[in-house]
Amino acid sequence: QVHLVESGGGSVQTGGSLRLSCKASSDSWIGWTLAWFRQAPGEERQFVASIRWMGGTTYYHHSVEGRFTISRDDRNDAQGTVFLQMNNVSPEDTGVYYCAARPRVRIEVNPDEYDYWGQGTQVTVSS
Repeated sequence: QVHLVESGGGSVQTGGSLRLSCKASSDSWIGWTLAWFRQAPGEERQFVASIRWMGGTTYYHHSVEGRFTISRDDRNDAQGTVFLQMNNVSPEDTGVYYCAARPRVRIEVNPDEYDYWGQGTQVTVSS
């Protein structure tokens, strides 16, 4: 079974920082990709960043590149935590942030291609 549990959301002012965590557990994460998406009110879910569990290759949406960093702490092949370090945030970064996983290594930004989701954590950036 796959379990994804996000934490770390909250309120922050423009220019501030926030660190999100996604506690991930599975039979094995080998061959999987984990990602962060976000969804603002009234908008579609948007890809933010992804990381391959094996090797740690990362990919970012252009709007967050240079400000956000995705990383993982792999305790073993089945458990670990995926982080999203958010720096220099702006009100446009406001939304519910979701952790997602898919059992493939190809880069994918379409949320429909992800099989598992966490419950989400709210991030609010005030100006």
